Amino acid sequence: MSARIPSRRLGQSALAALRPHTQWIPSSSIASIAQRNISFGGKKDNDDLTNPLIEDYLSKKAKRAGAKGKDESADAVRPTPRTGDFAVTPTSLFLPEKEIPGWRPDLSPQEELELKAKYHKREQQVAVKGEKKLMDMTIDPDQKARRRLERKLVISGVKRHGRMTKAQKLLRTERQSLYQSQLLPTSTKKLQKVVNQIAGKTVSEALVQLRFSKKRVARDVIKGLEIAQNEAIAARGMGLAGEEAAVSRWKKQRTATDAGRPKDTWDYKTSKKDGSLEAKPVKVPFFKDTTIQLKDGSKKVVRDPSEIYIDQAWVGPGESWKSPEFRARGAINMLKHRTTSFSVLLKEEKTRLRISDEIQKKRDNRKLWTALPDRPVTSQRQYCLW
Repeated sequence: MSARIPSRRLGQSALAALRPHTQWIPSSSIASIAQRNISFGGKKDNDDLTNPLIEDYLSKKAKRAGAKGKDESADAVRPTPRTGDFAVTPTSLFLPEKEIPGWRPDLSPQEELELKAKYHKREQQVAVKGEKKLMDMTIDPDQKARRRLERKLVISGVKRHGRMTKAQKLLRTERQSLYQSQLLPTSTKKLQKVVNQIAGKTVSEALVQLRFSKKRVARDVIKGLEIAQNEAIAARGMGLAGEEAAVSRWKKQRTATDAGRPKDTWDYKTSKKDGSLEAKPVKVPFFKDTTIQLKDGSKKVVRDPSEIYIDQAWVGPGESWKSPEFRARGAINMLKHRTTSFSVLLKEEKTRLRISDEIQKKRDNRKLWTALPDRPVTSQRQYCLW
């Protein structure tokens, strides 16, 4: 067996293991070690160790205890908390005058007033610009698209020498509003039957038709039609020419006792009638009741040219999803859940008045039909064509 440690050191290591490891410090060296641990410039016997703050506090405490004649423990008083407050000026560092550009301490009172007026005017202009910027987010969100459209309209106007088409004139003279509802949990076939009942009718007539409809989705159509009418009034200004008549008509629509409720909760035979619904309609000033003819040949009496009616109404499919229906013997039927939305195009009765006049003019200008018109023979053949 070979070892890394030489054989002569093996004996020394064995003897070192038997020796004690404790080293005793002689008493003569303790004083020098303690002297080294003392910081430079140690305390002397004549140093003053008194604290004036502590002595002042103790003396005041003793005087209070002697005056009250109580124990020191009973003299403990809870200090009152100090509460802060906000600065009087807008900023705690600078005065408001120093924030005005061009302000100097040596300004005269007249110059100071003029500088402040100029500063306030500039602040108002900045506020107006900021408000316009916020409004543009809703009114004019895409400025580049608007500029492209304006450029296109200017080019078309120059080409036509300022003349407008009939469609452009109608858009400038007649109002219309398009509304699309949210997705309703029904199919297009079911909703189409309800929408067909209100197409071509005024909003008041359509609400009456929907109130007495047996279809469950008719209640959702009532809510959507009311929202569409409100948007047309607020955004397009439709239906406001009648003034008092328009307001009374709108109130009667909203105060209907059975509006938006199931048919089984209201019965025209047993339920009480609302007195407001029986009130006579307010006449529109400076307008005479006019009988017009519609496109389908039927006639209608118009009492208010600004009354809103439903020009077009259609439905469209929305999202759909499937769910399993577990049946007997391990069979599974897949159920398809459909959603549908409806859209309405609202216009004013003024549009139907114009259409009725156009129909009447076209009928008046129609030529008399003859069985054998007197026209020249343009081509002749000497043989028959059959």
